[in-house]
Amino acid sequence: MADSSASLAEVETAFQKFAVHGDTKATGKEMNNKNFAKLCKDCRITDGKNVTTTDVDIVFSKVKAKTARVITFEQFKQALAELAPKRFKGKSPEEALQQVYGLIAGKEPANVGVTKAAKAGAVDRLTDTSKYTGAHKERFDESGKGKGKAAERRSQTPADMWELTKAVALMMTK
Repeated sequence: MADSSASLAEVETAFQKFAVHGDTKATGKEMNNKNFAKLCKDCRITDGKNVTTTDVDIVFSKVKAKTARVITFEQFKQALAELAPKRFKGKSPEEALQQVYGLIAGKEPANVGVTKAAKAGAVDRLTDTSKYTGAHKERFDESGKGKGKAAERRSQTPADMWELTKAVALMMTK
């Protein structure tokens, strides 16, 4: 019996890890339906045949308090006791429950299928300041750091302004 209590401690640790997954405010003492379904999926309790995601949702609703949205570890054990005979047909309820505990013990939430930032060559090429030319090149120093508002506008002397005014006037007369 000492082995099953050690197994139960591992199951409780897995419960706590899944309970806090994706929720910064979670304490690990209570688990919501989303995390319960994730635990069942990641630990392969749901097999798509004997135990489906619908079964998991129904069992969760059955064991939780009527107005609650979460289950405690005791309610979690109840839910596993209901799912175990469905998952392992032909075995005694105690033996099936021990096998379910074996599936859960030592597991952590998986991040499979989570979107990762893509490294696109075009973005790197377009944001490489060493390849900038002309007026854009003047806005950055040698290290690639921007020079700020001062570099956005060229410092224009009165002579520059006079030349610009003459050019605009010439264009308007044509």
